Amino acid sequence: MTDRLYLYDTTLRDGQQTQGVQFSTREKIQIAEALDALGVDHIEGGWPGANPTDSEFFESRPETRATITAFGMTKRAGRSAENDDVLAAVLNADTRSVCIVGKTHDFHVTTALGITLEENLANIRDSIAHIVAQGREALFDAEHFFDGWKANPDYTLSAIRAAYDAGARWIVLCDTNGGTMPDEVAAITRAVVEAGIPGDRLGIHCHDDTGQAVACSLAAVEAGARQIQGTLNGLGERCGNANLTTLIPTLLLKEPYVSTLHTGVTFEALRGLRHASRLLDDILNRVPSKQAPYVGASAFAHKAGLHASAIAKDPSTYEHIEPSLVGNSRIVPMSNQAGQSNLRERLLRAGIKVEKGDPALARILDRIKDQESRGYSYDTAQASFELLALDELGRLPDFFEVKRYRVTVERRRNKRGRMVSLSEAVVVVKIGGEKVMSVSESAGPDGSDRGPVNALSRALGKDLGPYQSIIDDVHLVDFKVRITDGGTDAVTRVIIDSEDGQGNRWSTVGVSANIVDASFDALVDAIRWKLVRDNAEPVARV
Repeated sequence: MTDRLYLYDTTLRDGQQTQGVQFSTREKIQIAEALDALGVDHIEGGWPGANPTDSEFFESRPETRATITAFGMTKRAGRSAENDDVLAAVLNADTRSVCIVGKTHDFHVTTALGITLEENLANIRDSIAHIVAQGREALFDAEHFFDGWKANPDYTLSAIRAAYDAGARWIVLCDTNGGTMPDEVAAITRAVVEAGIPGDRLGIHCHDDTGQAVACSLAAVEAGARQIQGTLNGLGERCGNANLTTLIPTLLLKEPYVSTLHTGVTFEALRGLRHASRLLDDILNRVPSKQAPYVGASAFAHKAGLHASAIAKDPSTYEHIEPSLVGNSRIVPMSNQAGQSNLRERLLRAGIKVEKGDPALARILDRIKDQESRGYSYDTAQASFELLALDELGRLPDFFEVKRYRVTVERRRNKRGRMVSLSEAVVVVKIGGEKVMSVSESAGPDGSDRGPVNALSRALGKDLGPYQSIIDDVHLVDFKVRITDGGTDAVTRVIIDSEDGQGNRWSTVGVSANIVDASFDALVDAIRWKLVRDNAEPVARV
């Protein structure tokens, strides 16, 4: 028999405290649906009444297996729980579960709230009792709990006991400032259990200000806590919250958790973890962290030739889990450190089979090294690497030829007298024996200029004749620029990430002293790779 461990997601509330993050109602619904598919137990939707978006979410919240939870605060001193309008707004969201936050550190009670310690206990007790009396599940977030314990353990314990005795289902110990060490979290959590509050009624809520929110959460679980609160991708105020995309696979795949605990996340659902992580990044228009454990693009990337050779024999030599368990995949990047074992493994994963000892392998390596000496990098630009290899092997189809392109940027005053810019691109390509010219501007839906690279991307993908149906769903999702040399000899490297309607994402690279030229090369590679991947039939030359 294993203990049930409950997962409580607070991306939509605590995660929204991240600087620069503001979800729309539709985005909150998307995230909630992804979390529900993943298998978390509670989804904290926000603070009803605190802002219009949170209120709208509860009015239009999706049907979920997970328990949608409303968040608020304890009643204020000087009024009853029944007559507190802030608490009433939270309860009016009509959720089965309600989480309220209250002070448990005596310093915060007397300094921040400016009330007596006993008044604070009464606020906690009466608020929880009021929620329970309405037939709701009550959770109490014990704010600044660990700092409070270290300052005055007797009062901190009396605060969470007030909530527990009033009927709270969960007492959540919060490391609000994120500065508590894992061994402290374990010792204090264990002391709380020994003081009479059962572990199956305790949760843990950690912030990542020392980079240890995941470790602190696991420490609390090992000490007896049976609920973890966290967010997707560790989103959250300041340095973020405990990262559920790291915690969930650790709990399902690592000891001692596999043998002692079980969650609501199935192994089938776990395969959707990377998708859920990427969905959040896409909604936030943020570049996914390549180094993210389990779900990052580099989590199972093997650059050194020695590593790749061993990986080809047995992946467990340099991988702690099978990447597909979390929806990820193995990557063997190409670089000037790579040997033929590395190269053959990477080609094989791309569906390009080359026999050991084939002279083309040496030619590909020489060409890569030559390109990298000029500023190229294929570590992240996997699609450009595959095109280079296919070209050297004589297997790259001749889809089209770029004859010329031109891009202009005009800055002028509009009819309102404001200075605005507009980019326009002209691209001429030859398909078979026919030349095609396409022109496109870069104005976005709001009329603002999206820049010359956007204009080039639109023009290039506007009319590719017989290939158009294949590339129609391709769009640019990220654009990164790096100057590889300084001074008058500066070379610009551009990495472009593209994505299609099936969710496939690929990276291409271009290098030039001219940033627009480097960008255009990367754009052309992106289109060619898509055509190769989708087995487009090249048009015969006339």
